[in-house]
Amino acid sequence: MEGWDPSTKSTLTRIPLLTTKAGPRDGAAWTQRLKEEYKSLIAYTQMNKSNDNDWFRISASNPEGTRWTGKCWYVHNLLKYEFDLQFDIPITYPATAPELELPEIDGKTQKMYRGGKICLTVHFKPLWAKNCPRFGIAHALCLGLAPWLAAEIPILVDSGMIKHKDDAATSSES
Repeated sequence: MEGWDPSTKSTLTRIPLLTTKAGPRDGAAWTQRLKEEYKSLIAYTQMNKSNDNDWFRISASNPEGTRWTGKCWYVHNLLKYEFDLQFDIPITYPATAPELELPEIDGKTQKMYRGGKICLTVHFKPLWAKNCPRFGIAHALCLGLAPWLAAEIPILVDSGMIKHKDDAATSSES
C-alpha cells in the first residue's frame, strides 16, 4: 500500500477482507464465500454513502451468485455518466479476479477488451494475485473499476467518444 494516496488507503483498510477460499464449484464453501462477499460489499457501499461517494449498485443476478449486474457512474464536469456493469465469477475464483464489463462503451477506448471488459492486467491483476483469497468483489470495484473510471471517463467525454444522456437526447431531437 505504499505510494497510495491516503484516501485510497483509508478506504481499502475499511473494506472487510474475506477468509474463505472457495469458488462456484465448491458447494457449501462457496455459499460461505458469497456471504463474506455480501458483507464486504455492504460495508463498502455504506462507507461510500456516508462519505457522499456513492458510485455503483450491483447484485447477483442468479441464485448461484456467479453472474452479477448493476450500474456504475462517474461524475465529470458536474454531469453524471451512468453505465451498465456486469461480470461473471470465474470458475477459478478467487485465484482469478472477475473481468468487469461496461458493454455500453465497448470499443471506445484502447484500455478495454472485446465485450466491454475493462483492462486491469497491468496494475490490478498482480495486486489481486498477491491478496488472494482476501480480496473480493468490493476490492475489485475499489481498486479496479474506480481508478479505471477516473482515468478513462474524462478522456472519453472530452474527446466526444461518450456523451451525457441529456446531450444525446438533445442532439437526437434536433
